[in-house]
Amino acid sequence: MSRKLISSGSYLEPVIGFSRAVRVGNIVAVGGTAPIEAEGGTAAIGDVYGQTRRCLEIIAKALADAGSSLEHVTRTRIILTDIALWQDAARAHAEAFATIRPVTTLMQVTAFVDPDWLVEIEVDAVIPD
Repeated sequence: MSRKLISSGSYLEPVIGFSRAVRVGNIVAVGGTAPIEAEGGTAAIGDVYGQTRRCLEIIAKALADAGSSLEHVTRTRIILTDIALWQDAARAHAEAFATIRPVTTLMQVTAFVDPDWLVEIEVDAVIPD
């Protein structure tokens, strides 16, 4: 089975040694995606909703680069540094996935690599045959 590595151009990819997404056959896994601006830096500092939207933009591009789309997503994981802000992240998630309705997990962690990041998102997708 072929393996395709997808890069988002994140400055952390070579530092950590990861790909934004990996496609094997018809399965696409997108790793923890942080709210990084295209030119670098953190998007929407202090705004969980805005950061969630940015994460989903990066994810949508990675899926497209893998030959997939948000419509193929079967699982999402929304990881927050403050679970009390879950509704702001959920609102952005619902805007992207209201009709797709993947299984979803919301969880809290103590911190991310960059203290300005309030959210990271992972997704799994299955491309129909």
